[in-house]
Amino acid sequence: MYRASYFQEKDNAGVIAFVKENPFAIVTGIGEQYPVATHLPLEIEIQEDGFITLSGHMMKKSDHYNALLQNENVLVLFNGPHTYISASWYTNPQGASTWNYMTVHAKGKIKFTDDEGTYDAIKKITNKYEGKESAAAFDKMDREYIDKMLKAIVGFTIEVKSFENVFKLSQNRDKETQLSIAKQLMLRGDEQSVAIAKEMNKRMAND
Repeated sequence: MYRASYFQEKDNAGVIAFVKENPFAIVTGIGEQYPVATHLPLEIEIQEDGFITLSGHMMKKSDHYNALLQNENVLVLFNGPHTYISASWYTNPQGASTWNYMTVHAKGKIKFTDDEGTYDAIKKITNKYEGKESAAAFDKMDREYIDKMLKAIVGFTIEVKSFENVFKLSQNRDKETQLSIAKQLMLRGDEQSVAIAKEMNKRMAND
């Protein structure tokens, strides 16, 4: 991770908020020959003792699950908006074009749950995204179907040991260049560019 000090978010609450807003993460582990990775929706919880845990569930029949049984160390990647930045937008365009982005890396140790913990993991993620009146609400699932799922998947928790982040938003550029970049990103108009522009504008307004 490229960790220039001016690209790091110092507000821990802001980092936690970012993770909660971008819960579909990449969980990576150490395989026998190559690293393994799985894309998973995660829940983040702050425990009473201040420790942060991530929770979710994954398929049992996978190289990833087998690798994590052997090595509990994981790296979790939370990715936010990202977009290309043209040097033509700088006050001095004789420089390198770049890419602005926001990401958080969490390192920790994974622990797999029993069937009851897996049941709770399924219930939690379903209830988060399905209303109680939804035809797909957890309480409306057939118990036989749930029991069948429990044989194929396993719940887990990750105790986070460290959070690292890069919120690269042109903080190393002069104010005029930052305003120019944000303006051009808004004019470009795609979702990623607009999201970065809004984040840049918010931060400049708070300076």
